[in-house]
Amino acid sequence: MASRTPQDTSRQARIAEMRRAEKTRDRRNKILAITVSTAVVAGLVGFGAWVLIDQKQQEKDAEAARKAPVSGEQDWDAKKLGRKHVETPVKYEMNPPVGGDHHPRWMNCNGDVYKNPVPEVNAVHSLEHGAVWVTYNEKAAKGDLDKLAETVGKTPYSLMSPVKEQTGAIMLSAWGKQLTVDSATDPRVAQFFTKYVQGPQTPEPGAACTNGLADK
Repeated sequence: MASRTPQDTSRQARIAEMRRAEKTRDRRNKILAITVSTAVVAGLVGFGAWVLIDQKQQEKDAEAARKAPVSGEQDWDAKKLGRKHVETPVKYEMNPPVGGDHHPRWMNCNGDVYKNPVPEVNAVHSLEHGAVWVTYNEKAAKGDLDKLAETVGKTPYSLMSPVKEQTGAIMLSAWGKQLTVDSATDPRVAQFFTKYVQGPQTPEPGAACTNGLADK
């Protein structure tokens, strides 16, 4: 058997050192991968928990808003508001109306924003279905109208239109309920939507807000 030369011994030593370095690198990469994976999983779990907590808090806030009275709102006895379907003009005691006899056809209220006035008798039918009707006159600022239109546009069972003769700049109406505000940022606006869109005041919950009368 041939004896090893110094060169062979040196080469084998280098190979052994390279293998040790490779094993060390593999172990380090595995540890790094495990550490990163653990951090990612922990982050996802933490994010999921935060989302769940935030969602539950939002649900609690919404429930509190539904239970709390809306400061400054006007209230009419729903039992005394007529609900007959008529095709003749109706004289309402409030402007905009919050209930009463109305046309058999409702105004589309699936987040519809109307640029022109809509027939009261059709809008009242929408309120009967659980819609919130946002109205405004020339006193309302454009920025407020844009914000309200955005809110209505993403809220089924709501509609928005101008009512020139109303007393307040911005008014929100539901069946038997009405609120006047000066600004779209008034926190009572969000509360009114939360409380009365398909709220407990609704005479016909779940009734359609589409396939009704659309803007001409």
